[in-house]
Amino acid sequence: MADPGILSFRFSPHFSEPPTILVGVTNAETCVVLGARLRALRKVGFRVLLVSSPGELLDSTAAGAGVERIALPMRRCIAPLSDLIALLRLVWLLGDRRPDLVEFSTPKAGLLGSLAALLRGVPRRVYMLRGLKLERSRGFKRKVLLAAERLACACADVVLCNSESLRSEALALRLAPEDKLLVLGEGSSNGVDVERFSPGPSTVRETFGIPRDAPLVGYVGRLTRDKGLPELVEAFDLILRAEPSARLLLTGWFDAAEDALDPALRKRILNHPRIYCTGFVGSTAPYYRAMDVLVLPTWREGFPNAVLEAAATGIPVVTTESTGARDSIVPEVTGLLIPPGYPGAIYEAVLKLLRDPERRHRMGRAARAWVVEHYSEERVLGLTAGFYRSLLETEPVVRLQSA
Repeated sequence: MADPGILSFRFSPHFSEPPTILVGVTNAETCVVLGARLRALRKVGFRVLLVSSPGELLDSTAAGAGVERIALPMRRCIAPLSDLIALLRLVWLLGDRRPDLVEFSTPKAGLLGSLAALLRGVPRRVYMLRGLKLERSRGFKRKVLLAAERLACACADVVLCNSESLRSEALALRLAPEDKLLVLGEGSSNGVDVERFSPGPSTVRETFGIPRDAPLVGYVGRLTRDKGLPELVEAFDLILRAEPSARLLLTGWFDAAEDALDPALRKRILNHPRIYCTGFVGSTAPYYRAMDVLVLPTWREGFPNAVLEAAATGIPVVTTESTGARDSIVPEVTGLLIPPGYPGAIYEAVLKLLRDPERRHRMGRAARAWVVEHYSEERVLGLTAGFYRSLLETEPVVRLQSA
């Protein structure tokens, strides 16, 4: 596929009015990663609607991107009655707004939104696969989640996968036929603003009272089990034995999801004298600049934004061989890959980088160059906008029913 810039095209003259795209996610917290995507779609001529459960981040993201917000309650957990109500609301919404294209992502919105779009006969339906929650599930729950993913994929015309390894896993699970599962470019749903995320000064250490010469290990994202926080905290105590002046900066919030941290670990983090927990941060760029190395010990991903942002800032990354995460670095060049679930592996990889500044800086430079070449916001979102234009300029799928 060509590599168009975000503003390199407009829609063909046969569109008498701007085509409408509805972007839907389950929880308002997910909206924090959608701002650039929404702005890019609006700039190329879409009328953009953003749907999620109510929340401050829904409001602020929509306002910042200049798009319309629609609050529609959805629960992340399995909740049959609530899910039925949400499905009926989505069916009504799609009939009322009649979008030309929908993009639903995250498990619950992906299922309910894609099903509602099929029932309403929306002509172009995209399911954005950002990760597979079922990878960390077992037994009956895994079977339910697998069935839900297969149904969401069946209802969509296209399933956009965030990374090649995620596409491979979706194929292995038989979520959809091979020709329906696509990856645009080298993956990622947003890319990185390489100007905003770039090397430079930071006052974050001063803000938290972290000495300038203290080795600083960083993490950015939700503080949950699936992100590997239990292993990271255990590994950090091992790191402290070898490097007593080290600090751990957790840039993120305690998410009340199904994989929330247990109260004892949360208390341990908050009371730890060498761990600094920021809570939600709107602008993370200065936090990356304060770090010596970023660690993402995740169990499952689609394609982690935090790794690309750290790389663009010139910071080497330690992450896992999990789906999605392994696509986000060039092993031994921009960072180090380790197996998930092993605090000892985190400890060894982090110490290698902390004790070798020359290697750390070399990796950081290589990481930024790699991201600038493959994952700039302009490139990734240009590919997305171009792909959606191509969907609209082909013959639409026949609507199943009139509104």
